[in-house]
Amino acid sequence: MTKPVIVKLTIPLGLATLIYVFGFFPVLVQKYYSTGFYPYISSALRFISALFPFAIGDIIYALLIGFILYKIVRFYKRRKSLKKQDRIFVPLQILNFFLILYIVFKIVWGLNYSRPSISEELGIGNEKYNVKELVVLGNYFVDKTNGLKLKQVKVPAYTINELKSKSAAAYSLMAKRNKAFRYDNPCLKAVLNSWIISKIGIEGYYAPLSGEANMNMNLPDFVKPYVSCHEIGHQLGIAYEDEANLLGYLTASNSPDLNYQYSANYEMLRYILFEIRMKSPDDYKLLYNKLLPQVLADFKTEKEFWRKYNGDMFGYMDAAFDRFLKLNNQKKGIDSYQDIVIWLWNIYKSESQRSEGPATKS
Repeated sequence: MTKPVIVKLTIPLGLATLIYVFGFFPVLVQKYYSTGFYPYISSALRFISALFPFAIGDIIYALLIGFILYKIVRFYKRRKSLKKQDRIFVPLQILNFFLILYIVFKIVWGLNYSRPSISEELGIGNEKYNVKELVVLGNYFVDKTNGLKLKQVKVPAYTINELKSKSAAAYSLMAKRNKAFRYDNPCLKAVLNSWIISKIGIEGYYAPLSGEANMNMNLPDFVKPYVSCHEIGHQLGIAYEDEANLLGYLTASNSPDLNYQYSANYEMLRYILFEIRMKSPDDYKLLYNKLLPQVLADFKTEKEFWRKYNGDMFGYMDAAFDRFLKLNNQKKGIDSYQDIVIWLWNIYKSESQRSEGPATKS
């Protein structure tokens, strides 16, 4: 009995070790996995998942949790009747199970955590800003968001199918500029239980085992376009949250749909204002007072939404998510979301320089 168990453990342990070591070579991961093997497997998963009208990823995870609980209860009931030798193998079987899960996760998506930053691929700089420059960026996004809000007539009550088609169309436009935005076999699903997802403070999530981008359809309608584009970014192999923010912003803000443009700029304005509030409270107040009442009403609507569902649970989930991000090499934890502000500054600076034209010597 000992030999079969050891053999079963040796194979997944060896594969897991190879995958782990491979992750230390970002250039190879990018070439052979992220832009090599992964696009095919993710497209295949989306094709299969799209055959079902509901989020099968939620069901897969529920079955996995149920299986683990069943095994725990079964072992507890049989613990006294198990021989001493059999009890030694139980931890090995548990280790084997989680090694297989690790291998599957890494192959179907997780290796993307080791790829170089998508900002490098898109040619976006990483130069940090000072407070004065941050305020300039804040003013730009306040004016832009205000302007888009004035153009809005009415935000539609999006269905999941409308979000899928409009977001896929927005990605198709961006794919003409850069192949990193190529999105085959669109698959955007509504989560099975929006109440639970809202209660724990989640706007949407990617299900690696099914290849689905899942949306919380309880969200305010003006938030949904950007969130859908963000989650699709994860489908395209963008693992880190700040990078998915970048892809979601670029896609939604360049959509011909005014509501997508507003959603993207509104969301980015939130990140920028948060950063300014931490670094220069006085400038934050001035910028806040420049916002149109309609934009402030959206801030209030979103705040009331989370207050209604979230309650005290938000703090706990925030801490848990922070821990998860750090376990996946995102050492700054949830603070990494603010890296998007660095990229926004560099995009703004680059566009400003292009519009001004070449400098002339005096």
